[in-house]
Amino acid sequence: MARKIGVLIVEDNELMRHGLRAVLEHGEGFAVLGEAEDGVSAIEMASALKPDVIVMDIGLPQMNGIDATRAIKKIMPHIHIVMLTSHDNKDEIFAALSAGAAGYCLKDCASERIKSAVTSVAEGAAWMDPRIAHIVLGAFESAAAKKDESVHEDAVAVAALSQREREVLRLMVDGASNREISDKLIIGVSTVRTHVEHILEKLAVSSRTAAAVKAMKGGLI
Repeated sequence: MARKIGVLIVEDNELMRHGLRAVLEHGEGFAVLGEAEDGVSAIEMASALKPDVIVMDIGLPQMNGIDATRAIKKIMPHIHIVMLTSHDNKDEIFAALSAGAAGYCLKDCASERIKSAVTSVAEGAAWMDPRIAHIVLGAFESAAAKKDESVHEDAVAVAALSQREREVLRLMVDGASNREISDKLIIGVSTVRTHVEHILEKLAVSSRTAAAVKAMKGGLI
């Protein structure tokens, strides 16, 4: 039997929390390990339960989901986080991606999209609700048009990557998992992981999604 994806749900609304549990438990391949109602509890439970994926609301009491994501990624970088919110606020989106989130879902999305997001990030890929992707791409187009200093800095960072690292990064931008990158480039999965680690370090980011953002802003794509 294939190993199930361990999920921690972090949501302060009880009905929403139970709904997410029902969606995942009725789907194949998921195991809900626990639930948290605030950002502080999320960090504690992530450390204790060691989930593969956390589905994290942004608007949480005590500590918001973005700050909780940043804290979790700092001490447990292997955990993948899908942000969940009812807002498509551009500032929140980029703050979440910068904090290390690998996925971004709107609460009114179909249950299949939530399952797809969890599965994708668990496999090492990034996932965005199409409505969020539209906002992100629009922001990149605006930044490219302005040719501001931050875009130049990102271009310099991307230019410092080796040829192989750029090939891996291009596939990361396409949402490819480590296994898919391995098959495409005909290299071992462990080698892919090493390249990904070096890419994140050189770009000074904590997640594949943030690396993809820098790649697009830096002109790799």
